[in-house]
Amino acid sequence: MEKRDYYDVLGVGKSATDDDIKKAYRTLAKKFHPDVSTEKDAEAKFKEIQEAYEVLSDSEKRSQYDRFGHQANNFGGGPGGGFGGFENFDFGDIFSAFFGGQRTQDQGRARPRKGSDIQRRMTIAFEEAIFGKKEKIKVPTYDECHSCHGSGARSQSDIHTCSRCKGSGSVIVEQQTLLGRTQTRTVCPVCRGTGKEIVNKCSTCGGEGVVKVNKDVEIKVPEGIETGQQIRLEGFGNKGSFGGPNGDLYIVFEVKPSEVFVREGDDIIVSVPISFSQAALGADIEVPTVYGPVILKVPAGTQPNSKFRIKEKGAPNVRTKYKGDEHVIINVITPSKLSPEQRRLFEELEKLSGDVGSQNAWDKFKSNFGSKTKK
Repeated sequence: MEKRDYYDVLGVGKSATDDDIKKAYRTLAKKFHPDVSTEKDAEAKFKEIQEAYEVLSDSEKRSQYDRFGHQANNFGGGPGGGFGGFENFDFGDIFSAFFGGQRTQDQGRARPRKGSDIQRRMTIAFEEAIFGKKEKIKVPTYDECHSCHGSGARSQSDIHTCSRCKGSGSVIVEQQTLLGRTQTRTVCPVCRGTGKEIVNKCSTCGGEGVVKVNKDVEIKVPEGIETGQQIRLEGFGNKGSFGGPNGDLYIVFEVKPSEVFVREGDDIIVSVPISFSQAALGADIEVPTVYGPVILKVPAGTQPNSKFRIKEKGAPNVRTKYKGDEHVIINVITPSKLSPEQRRLFEELEKLSGDVGSQNAWDKFKSNFGSKTKK
């Protein structure tokens, strides 16, 4: 089947900018991703989209493609390639065509390919991010078919030598290049490079050798993890093809906010209310931390929004494991309702504060404000 134009695959024009190409790719990738798409042939379309984006997002590959089309895949475009940029050109096929040279059987055969990676988001509580935890989750992934054990055939007797390539996994095709009409060896389109042809396909996987399953995976949440950070579980992604290793599983974390604490880096901030009398006279108050309550000594004369530090009561750093600090912000509460006795005591306190030798803070403010406005 002839390949479609890469620009048509992404639905953009040849004058499209890099941003246009990236935007088109993201839209289509979300639509046809095999894990979420219900479209027919989603996996094949997704691979076609990835292939088109790989070429058009690279300025050098795109330039080669604009000049030579899909034929550009036979030419090396990267810097430092030998023979003037022809590092990927199949010279062996040219020598074979002109001089009758022999080629090794494995050239053109399908090579092992690593499976695609999987990304999942995991929401955890604030405290779980501090202390870490273990949790089992179900991850939808493509794994080896349990019926055919990955062969894609109904039985072993249904696997025959490929009729097109005779088991070599590759075929020779003619094409027009800059050097004239040449022969190149490419992966056999019938067996996809395996050298084997399936007569009767497995009814479970339809001949693909893989099926979609929900796999139980135990996630170990690291202590001190933050929103946006991720961990990688090697080999827990989709199954590789042609004997290649499985892809990886990436878990991206989202931490729910706490009703009490606020995290800033490895430090934790908490606001604690105290009364006027505690602020004026000083007091030992109980302060919450993620590790349990501690006693904080508030000195006499503490002002609103004063900040105190409790060492090593913050979050552990996810890499170094060293703990940050907790910063306690003092919130002096102003009573909204006073009993007659409380009002009398506050009035007495006001009289006493006015009799103190020097001006109180309010008198100083009025004096400074008045001197500035009279100028």
